[in-house]
Amino acid sequence: MQASAVGGVEAVDRAMAILATFSTGRERQTLAQIASATGFYKSTILRLAQSLDRAGYLRRDADGVFTLGPQPLHLAAIYKRGLRLEDQVRPVLRALVEECGESASFFRQEGDRRLCLYREESPRAIRDHIVEGDMLPMNIGAAGHVLARPEEGETVVSQGERDSETAAIAAPVRDHAGLVGALALSGPRVRFDSERVAAMTQLLTEQARALTARLGGRV
Repeated sequence: MQASAVGGVEAVDRAMAILATFSTGRERQTLAQIASATGFYKSTILRLAQSLDRAGYLRRDADGVFTLGPQPLHLAAIYKRGLRLEDQVRPVLRALVEECGESASFFRQEGDRRLCLYREESPRAIRDHIVEGDMLPMNIGAAGHVLARPEEGETVVSQGERDSETAAIAAPVRDHAGLVGALALSGPRVRFDSERVAAMTQLLTEQARALTARLGGRV
């Protein structure tokens, strides 16, 4: 096996790059789409896809369209259980939704992006659409700003950054080792007027500080 220029194994790096092309809105991809996204030769993709298929990471249907296999979901479940955060975070998200009527999420940084690890949806018909497992940019959105500036420790309000019609508020959550993630409320901008933003910011900040205290972080 050929070593990667930055360490590791090149074939593994390429296989991971293929899997990384899948995202919300790109759940089904053709060979040409994967080749365009990765810059790999189609023959290289097909060879790696056979190994990924055998391991359960990738599937190719009769039309030649690629989708993720079941193995990533299995690993995601193990990952979330291993964090041992869910029992602490879920009740906070539900309380925020009940109190504010907006969707509540918990994000953590994964490389140069942020992962929506946990999510509780607003009961309202009109809401922003994020699902657990979504990977979003770090440079836009309230949660992204919180995670990108771990030393600041401030609650951030974002209006129309990720989407012109949505808004969000996010606050940092810490444990004894430092920043764990960002607690966020999000929804349509029309419901995030100055009065509601002030009330939700106070509630979110209080919940984030309480969660930080339970996780052993400094408030």
